[in-house]
Parts: sequence; C-alpha cells; structure tokens
Amino acid sequence: MSVDTPHRIVLLRHAKADWPEVSDHDRPLAERGRADAPAAGRRLAESGIAFDLALCSSAVRTRETWKLAVHELPQRPRTVYEERMYEASLGELIALVNETPEDVSDLLLIGHNPGMHAMADALAGDAEGDALSRMNRSGFPTSSIAVLTFNGSWKSVEHGVATLVDFWAPHA
Repeated sequence: MSVDTPHRIVLLRHAKADWPEVSDHDRPLAERGRADAPAAGRRLAESGIAFDLALCSSAVRTRETWKLAVHELPQRPRTVYEERMYEASLGELIALVNETPEDVSDLLLIGHNPGMHAMADALAGDAEGDALSRMNRSGFPTSSIAVLTFNGSWKSVEHGVATLVDFWAPHA
C-alpha cells in the first residue's frame, strides 16, 4: 500500500461502565453500556469502513464493548487486545499507532478517556469543522466515535496530521 493512500483512524470510547467493587481494569459494562455498544457498532457499519485492524484495550469494559459492537459489522477485522491501551497517555497511543503495519489502511482503536478525546483533538490539530465542533460541544462521552483521515505512513502520525471527518455520540 502506498503511503499516498489515505488512511483512517477510528476512535471508539468504551460504552458506559458499571462501578461494582472490582478493580478499575475489571469493571464491566452497565445496562446502558450494553445497549449503546451495539448502536456504536451499527454506526461503524454505516460508515462503510472495512477495518483492517482493531486494537482494543485489555480492560473488561472495552472488551465487552467490542464484543457487542463487532457483531454489527459486515466482517470482523483482525483484533488485537492491547494491554498498553489501558490507561495510555496521548503519547503512548500515538506510539501504538506508529507501530501499525503499512498494509493496514483503516485502523480502529477501542479505548478510554481521556486518551480517546486527547487523540482525536491532537491529531485534528487546529482544524475547524462541524465534526470538531460537535466533539468539542459534547466532550467524548461513552460509546463516542471519531473518524480521522490522513495521508502518509503510520510512522508519520503526530499532532495535527489528520482531519476529523466525523464524530458521533449515542446520546448527543
């Protein structure tokens, strides 16, 4: 695949989690999260993006979100459960994206805030537009999806290289 081919990075924040007496990593989805995750999956399917790779945080709530969302997609992408995505900083998320193989055109990250919002905001840079204003108005609530496009190699992903082309939140 040529580095001139546009790539997409899609960011999905996990669905609403419950707060039982377990470690943060082991928190399951709440009832609303179990309803919102398939809706997020339908939104991903409607986007028409055929993901080559999904990187999902190892936390229970992200794995449950992905399990419910992926059933809505026409085909399941290769999925890697990535321990480094749990509690990842913006720099750590960008470093993970930089490791993406060049044969991947469209990448999906299923993760947590504040990382997902920071990633969308940083990659979009100083851009303006409807999607960015919707994201800035709503924050990046659970089950939100941001779609960013960029040209270049995965190794070149850094602040300001992408365009935020879509933002969706289930209750916005």
